[in-house]
Amino acid sequence: MNIVMTIAGSDSGGGAGIQADLKTFQELGVFGTTAITALTAQNTLGVEGISPVEPDFVVQQILAVFRDMPVKAIKTGMLFSAEIITSVADILSEKDVQLVIDPVMIAKGGATLLQQAAIEAMKTKLLPLATVVTPNIPEAEVLSGVTITTSEDIEKAAQVIFGYGVQCVVMKGGHLTGDTAVDTIYFADGSSFAIQSERIQTNQTHGTGCTFSAALTAFLGQGNDMKTAIIEAKKFVQLAIQNPLNIGHGHGPTNHFAYKQQQGQVEVIVVEA
Repeated sequence: MNIVMTIAGSDSGGGAGIQADLKTFQELGVFGTTAITALTAQNTLGVEGISPVEPDFVVQQILAVFRDMPVKAIKTGMLFSAEIITSVADILSEKDVQLVIDPVMIAKGGATLLQQAAIEAMKTKLLPLATVVTPNIPEAEVLSGVTITTSEDIEKAAQVIFGYGVQCVVMKGGHLTGDTAVDTIYFADGSSFAIQSERIQTNQTHGTGCTFSAALTAFLGQGNDMKTAIIEAKKFVQLAIQNPLNIGHGHGPTNHFAYKQQQGQVEVIVVEA
């Protein structure tokens, strides 16, 4: 059994965070473990409250799992504060494990999920440990300081993010316009490729970033190479968006069951650089 971990916040509405990660892990046949960084009171309409966990207890959760189980890959989601990020980075720097960083900053409803002081800690403490980082366009703009409107901007921002020490950057293009959504993947050796998929006009997208990064973590934990893991994770989240559950009255959750049920009914186009 391949064991993976998510270090992230809890979503009481079940569409994002720890809950989305565990659903994704389960669907992809890996055993998910957790370290919870914060509790949130939220639903599809928005975040109503956040209660962070003490950094020492976040670390205690991680160490308890590692003392007993061989974790093969880890993802981080909402880390909330500079203190939590620093504590997590200190522990993970001692572990030989693939690390997927989803730099969660803003919830779909607009709530701030990462304190301003934490951004610098993420750049200097956590990103240097990353196997891969998966920012959307607004997150990439914050991490790089580059305003992104063109493909040239995307590459420029990726190069800035590489400067923090990451090995691979997945620049998710869902926030840009056009009939297709284009994710561009850059590697530290200078190679790159892109994934094109149909842009789906829907508000059933709560937890898409969590779900993609969790799927990527699961595929890496199974021993897949990075390119294969990214492509399959894209298929997972594309199907999850294509087949909405229509839960709630706001930004509804994606469908974590869809990949198993309709695996052959998704088209993503891989474009080599």
